[in-house]
Amino acid sequence: MAQSYSSSDDGMAGAKTSGTRYSQAYEGLRSLLLSGSVAPGTRLTEADLTRMFNVSRSTMRSVLVRLTQEGYVTSEVNRGVRTRSFSVEEAADILEARETLESALAGKAAERATEEEIADLRRTLQEMEEAQSRGDQDAYSRGNRRFHQQIKQASHQQTLARAYDTLLYPLVMRQYRNLSAPHPRTGSLEEHQAIFLAILTRNPDSAVAAMRHHVGSARRALLLDKPPGPSVT
Repeated sequence: MAQSYSSSDDGMAGAKTSGTRYSQAYEGLRSLLLSGSVAPGTRLTEADLTRMFNVSRSTMRSVLVRLTQEGYVTSEVNRGVRTRSFSVEEAADILEARETLESALAGKAAERATEEEIADLRRTLQEMEEAQSRGDQDAYSRGNRRFHQQIKQASHQQTLARAYDTLLYPLVMRQYRNLSAPHPRTGSLEEHQAIFLAILTRNPDSAVAAMRHHVGSARRALLLDKPPGPSVT
């Protein structure tokens, strides 16, 4: 009996480890894609990805199938798996949905954020201010992403948050951003400050309006009236 139990237990441990590696590879590659560091149309090879995330080819193949189903990448015969690119119409629809959902999340955050969550937002905003003052664009971008994620968490509205998480707007932003424009965009920090002030003062209407203005301004700064640049192979 003891031998049988030990064998079963080892099998369960192995399955758990396999599942953990799959989850880590999925979350890692998804985060990489959402970071905007991979250009639209970039080919993703199983060999490179298995080395990057230290998983088997079968595990990475399963990850890529899931990401294809969720719209992060495309898979075509003779072209392989590539990062997703969007038509202007698709991009506009996604950004419109983002504006609606994230504004609602900001309003809920103004109602429901804990004092600890507000303190976290304040710290992130201070880091963004410091990054901008020293001209550190990468640090500002990281703070920007964290600020928006913190608002989503502070909303305590899981249905809205799940819908927001399905949007692929970071990929759209990466594809259509204006590389000749200054970064961060002029007015970006002030817009984040207005959002934070509305949440701090527990004013849902102001939070909705401030976030809608911010997201709308970011959308208008994109090159949606021009074709995207060439894909990277």
